[in-house]
Amino acid sequence: MELGAFSVSLAVKDLAASKAFYEKLGFAESGGDAEQGWLMLRNAGCVIGLFQGMFERNMLTFNPGWDQNARPLDAFMDVRNLQTQLKSDGMTFESEADETTSGPASFVIVDPDGNPVLVDQHV
Repeated sequence: MELGAFSVSLAVKDLAASKAFYEKLGFAESGGDAEQGWLMLRNAGCVIGLFQGMFERNMLTFNPGWDQNARPLDAFMDVRNLQTQLKSDGMTFESEADETTSGPASFVIVDPDGNPVLVDQHV
């Protein structure tokens, strides 16, 4: 199962302080909007998102349809197909993609330790 680009989405208390911290580790801003409370940072193949006031817990995030540099892929498994396959495997969902739509959509599942996993398709 190909889930797409991977990043860790961090729920931060102070966006500027977190950005400064990760920049010291070699990460550089690569997207987002600080005025909206979120930034994406990259260091080689590693991607982290900093999100202030948007969610309560850190999350693993996968983006079907994107490569690791957020460029659209020619072929990929749609988020709704991933959801259908996971449902057939007995997975339960915290939120679901509307299977009657196409294009951008997302779902959230939670691992056995309570960590949210967001599968968020932007294309």
